[in-house]
Amino acid sequence: TRPHSGQDFGSTSMNQDMSIIQLVLHASFVVQLVMLILMAISIASWAAIVRKLTAIKRIQTLNEEFEQQFWSGTSLNELFSAAVQNAKLAGPMERIFASGMREYQKLRERRISDAGTLLDGARRAMRASFQREMDVAESQLAFLASVGSVSPYVGLFGTVWGIMHAFTGLASMQQVTLATVAPGIAEALVATAIGLFSAIPAVVAYNRFARDIDRVAIKLETFIEEFSNILQRSLGGTAGAGLTAGSHLSASGH
Repeated sequence: TRPHSGQDFGSTSMNQDMSIIQLVLHASFVVQLVMLILMAISIASWAAIVRKLTAIKRIQTLNEEFEQQFWSGTSLNELFSAAVQNAKLAGPMERIFASGMREYQKLRERRISDAGTLLDGARRAMRASFQREMDVAESQLAFLASVGSVSPYVGLFGTVWGIMHAFTGLASMQQVTLATVAPGIAEALVATAIGLFSAIPAVVAYNRFARDIDRVAIKLETFIEEFSNILQRSLGGTAGAGLTAGSHLSASGH
C-alpha cells in the first residue's frame, strides 16, 4: 500500500496546484471581473515601479556628477554654458543651477547693481526650478499610493460578492455540507488574495521612493543655499559670475 499512497499524494498535490486556476475559472462573472481589474492594476503598478526606480537612480547619478563638476574649480560661466548646451540631458541640480545663473546674468545685463535684488532674483528662479523638478520626481507616487490603499478593498468587494453569490446558490439545496459551501467561499477569497498581491508591492515601493525623493530634495535645497552664498560673496567683486565654486570650498565646508 505504500507506493499507492505516494501516487495518491502526487495526484493530490497536482490537484491542489490546479485548484487556484479552477477557482478562478469557476468564479462568478463579477468576481472574475474584479480579479481581472486587480491583475491589470498590479501590472500597471509594477510598470510604474520599474520606471520610477530607473528615474530616481538616474536623478541621483546626474546630481552626483554635476556636484563633482561644480566643486572641481570650473568657472561658473563654463558650467552654465555646458548646462545650456546639455539642457535635455541635464539632471535636476544642473537645471536648478542654470536657472539661477540665467536670472543672475539677466539682472546684471540690465545694470542692476543692488546685491539684494540680484540675489533674490537668482534665488527665486532656483526655487521655481526646484518646484518643477520635485513635481516631476514625485510623479506616479500618487498612483502607487492609490493602488496600495484601494486594491485590498476592491478585492474585499469581490470576496463579499462571491460569498453572497455562493450562499444564494445554496438556498435551493435541501442539504448543505462543507463540501458544497467551501468551493464558493474559496473562489471569493481568491479576489482578496489578488488584491493584497497588488497592494503590498505598491506600498513598499511608495515608502522607498518617498524616502529617496526626500533625500534628493534635501540635497537640492542644500545646493541652492550653497550656490546662493557663492553668488552673495561674488557680488563684492568685479568678477561676479566669473568666479569658481571651488574658490569657496573652505567657506562652504566642502
